[in-house]
Amino acid sequence: MIRLTALRAVVVGLALVALVACESTNTEQPGAVNAEPATPGSERDFIVNVGDRVFFLTDTATLTDAARETLRRQAAWLKLYPNVRIQVEGHADERGTREYNIALSARRGNTTKAFLVSQGINPARVDTISYGKERPVALCDAESCWSQNRRSVTLLTSGAQS
Repeated sequence: MIRLTALRAVVVGLALVALVACESTNTEQPGAVNAEPATPGSERDFIVNVGDRVFFLTDTATLTDAARETLRRQAAWLKLYPNVRIQVEGHADERGTREYNIALSARRGNTTKAFLVSQGINPARVDTISYGKERPVALCDAESCWSQNRRSVTLLTSGAQS
């Protein structure tokens, strides 16, 4: 009986460690419930009500339907705040060489920018940067983490309200 209880405790402990290890650092997703309302035009408004990131499938820079929807919301928000400039960060998961992932994440950032421009955003407002696999948000050797790291993130760089 003691062995079974100890085994259960170990399994539960390992499951909790795995969940924490794969947890994303961005807990404010569109529609997230939070006690403090976001000020319209603020970075928090953008993150919480619009969404600041889109995700990609393995080894591709092609936008998914969900990514296009998020980027349409970003474009609409950016049209409301024409003084806001952004930087699109391209990221990749840990698999592949550093050089390959820098190139892949650059394509992801450029694809994201091109979509925003196609939605009427002035390209002069959008900078891109490629990080490859150097800035993961989730660390584990599993698809649950890799899928969080295959992303582009839109950061407000100027013009947002405080």
